[in-house]
Amino acid sequence: MTEPRNAAIYARISSDPTGQALGISRQLEDCRRLAHERGWTVAEEYVDNDISAYSGKSRPAYHRMVSDIQAGARDAVIVYNLDRLTRRPVELEQFVEVCEGAGLRQLATVTADVDLGNDDGLFMARIFAAFAAKESGRKSERLRRKARQNAEAGKPGGGPNRPFGYEADKITVNPVEAELIQQIVRRVLAGESIRSIATWLDAERIPTSAGAEWRTSTVRMILKSPRIAGLRSHLGEVVGPAIWDPIITVEQRQQLLNVLAAKIATGRRTPRSYLLSGMLRCGKCGGRLFSSPREFERRYVCLSGPDHRGCGGVTVTAPPVEEWIAAAVLYRLDTPQMGDTLTGRLANDARHSELLEQLDRDQAKLTELAEMWADGEISRAEWKAAREPLDHRIKTTDRQLSQITGTTALEGIVGHGQELRERWDEMNLERQAAIVAAVLDHAVINPAVVKGGKFNPNRIVPVWNL
Repeated sequence: MTEPRNAAIYARISSDPTGQALGISRQLEDCRRLAHERGWTVAEEYVDNDISAYSGKSRPAYHRMVSDIQAGARDAVIVYNLDRLTRRPVELEQFVEVCEGAGLRQLATVTADVDLGNDDGLFMARIFAAFAAKESGRKSERLRRKARQNAEAGKPGGGPNRPFGYEADKITVNPVEAELIQQIVRRVLAGESIRSIATWLDAERIPTSAGAEWRTSTVRMILKSPRIAGLRSHLGEVVGPAIWDPIITVEQRQQLLNVLAAKIATGRRTPRSYLLSGMLRCGKCGGRLFSSPREFERRYVCLSGPDHRGCGGVTVTAPPVEEWIAAAVLYRLDTPQMGDTLTGRLANDARHSELLEQLDRDQAKLTELAEMWADGEISRAEWKAAREPLDHRIKTTDRQLSQITGTTALEGIVGHGQELRERWDEMNLERQAAIVAAVLDHAVINPAVVKGGKFNPNRIVPVWNL
């Protein structure tokens, strides 16, 4: 048999968390040494780094080598060990079929040779692949069990990336980033969009934990993460408390999830261009005023016609009404009545959280009861007797929840009217609108007494949320 003149070296490592490819380098060195000892000429080295051969994921370099073998461009293959080539018996059979079709018989490893041209060689290769597949399965199961145990113990997960809000150990809170997260949470609960938050973070040149630019998906991922509430999740499911300190409360997290779910349901994605969009009503017909620019003038208009069904009888120039309402909102934030209202709202939020916990406990008991009946531990009569009071309590809790509005839209802004007034022009439109909407339900704009005259603040009749 002639010495190969176009041999292929294939190297692979399934996990490379450091990204330094040290395992690959060692494989290549040993394979090159073996080729040199045998006098084989290596035509190309094919490398798949950080890719498992057991998971079934695509291996670009491996598939490229197989294509070269099919084309007759390779006459031998060198690998460090057969399990570097494949850990799946079915893939070994496919590889053997390709080699047979191309006339390639020599498969050399640093530990042993396999002659793909005879039955004994194929038998040994199949045994090696079967053992490799079994070991991979056992290893995967051990890793899954270990990951689950770590999660249930509240320990941080693996991966090289540092979570925003925490140091590299994934446990110690980063005070600067934690304060940012708390601010972001308050702003989103107050109604500001995630897109607006991401734009603000980039404008402030605040880096992500990976040093990249902010995207709405990045902000949303942080807000939805159980981690910031001191909870540990596994495969998307919260499994218990974590060993690190929380940045926000569990109640705030639930409120966040409710707000984010509501935004998905409404589907509002168009960027805001007017401060009071959706918050003004016509003083003649009660219909909504719509933003309607005309040449260089911004206006709010009651529009008639089948799409809007307004009377068309009220128009107001946007800047003066926006300035008047913004000033009134900021003034109102510093009144004693707002502080009293916030105290009442926070008490409602605490009650909201208690009811949610009660609902979770009762629903868990219902599930446990159903499992006990299915396993024959209790009779149908016992299951029914235990279920009825739980059903009644769940319906009562649902009714009480529907009567409470859990929101912290006012938290962080009540009593800060002067401070917000000084920073108002620096805020983006989404932030300004969120503050206004936290205080103002809507404002009625009455018709002008004299058309074309100066703006008259008496036309505005605000209807406050509180």
